[in-house]
Amino acid sequence: MPCIAVFNQKGGVGKTTTALNLAAAINRDGSAPLLIDLDPQAHLTALSGVGAVDSTSSIYAFYQSHRPLLELLHHPPQNWQVLAAHLELAKVDTQFGKGPDILNRLRNALVRERLSAPDHSIVIDCSPVLGVLSLSAIFASDRVLIPVSADYLAIKGAIQVERTLDALSRVIRHPVMRRYVLTRFDSRRRMSWDIEKTLRERFGEQLCTTRIGETVALAESPAEGKHIFDYAPTSRGAQDYQALHAELKDTGFLATGKPATDAQASAFIAKLKGQMATTR
Repeated sequence: MPCIAVFNQKGGVGKTTTALNLAAAINRDGSAPLLIDLDPQAHLTALSGVGAVDSTSSIYAFYQSHRPLLELLHHPPQNWQVLAAHLELAKVDTQFGKGPDILNRLRNALVRERLSAPDHSIVIDCSPVLGVLSLSAIFASDRVLIPVSADYLAIKGAIQVERTLDALSRVIRHPVMRRYVLTRFDSRRRMSWDIEKTLRERFGEQLCTTRIGETVALAESPAEGKHIFDYAPTSRGAQDYQALHAELKDTGFLATGKPATDAQASAFIAKLKGQMATTR
């Protein structure tokens, strides 16, 4: 099954909501996904049933102390496994540099420890910053899902992601499969329809036909520490994420595929140095 990075360089677009509820939909379909939280805010960790963890039992220990991922797995009551985040992850960029070793470390460990297995999906929630953690997630993944909220500022973020992934695709010599999904969509607002049209013209079939509506249930479910299928299984939000899962599955985005190879990471870093400097 695929390894999916959920990423956007803009915050507030429903990134963690999408990572959580897509993983829940995958779980409901009979697979036990692995959730990886690479956002120092640790929102996915809290919502996945793990709750707060200390840095030594989070994925930060993998970067800081080279602890095996298998030792850091959490097993909440839900039928999935979680590599939890911690605020200390914010130090990774300054502590470990931006060389090929650090960018490839997660991918290599997933393969070495056989966590990148054909019988389950991996969903990675990324930080909304183009730094080491997000790049590590993209290097480790063979799919990238980009939530784009229905506001005009989000379009700029989507274009920035497109440029980043295009640069990465040239380095690894094959494109990283990507999909854009429109979130916080309000069908009563003309602006939402205008933004969808703009995104469709820009991204074509890479833009999912499923839209994630702006609903009360999706806004309330994080406060209850639940994914939408537990909180309000008959709600419009649950229907939207179930439809997104079905679309991604039917179009092959959730099918087993060849992971990204260990390409020339140093060349990729050189190409992105200027971009990383301007997006911070």
